[in-house]
Amino acid sequence: MSTIDWNDLYRTTFEDLVRFLHRKVWDTERARDLAQEAFVRALQHEPRKPRAWLFQVAANLARDEARMVIRRKKHLVLLKSEAESREASGKDPADELMEQEKWAMVREALDSLSETDRDALLLWDAGQSYTEIANELGLAVGAVGTTLSRARRRLAEAYNEKEKADVARR
Repeated sequence: MSTIDWNDLYRTTFEDLVRFLHRKVWDTERARDLAQEAFVRALQHEPRKPRAWLFQVAANLARDEARMVIRRKKHLVLLKSEAESREASGKDPADELMEQEKWAMVREALDSLSETDRDALLLWDAGQSYTEIANELGLAVGAVGTTLSRARRRLAEAYNEKEKADVARR
């Protein structure tokens, strides 16, 4: 019989997992689907450290998803869907455009980081502990704080560069 309280784990982890996945696949519904898949797999395996295991499986699912999207060029369909959903939202088009441009710069800045920096930031943002981040990334626990600090600095620098380039284009 399982010693894992799956209801509690789901309640306390699911939204963090979705937020983590969303920043990898940039599609909320797909992130939710991948999070569900991670939980299904966890139920089948009953890992010793379920929260950390879920994030590891989710990262692998997101990587697989990215490869598939690139192969099938689904990014064009996703962009079209995002545009249609924005039109249907009824928001002010100017505000929506500014928000879209901001998120595009955030995405570009995140994409410009090394995989370790990006994953460290995304795992931390998803509520992972330093120990969980260290296990996921193969780092010493003591190195996580330094890695996060440097990754934040690099992200801010990359974002500022994108912002300056955007201002220069206008």
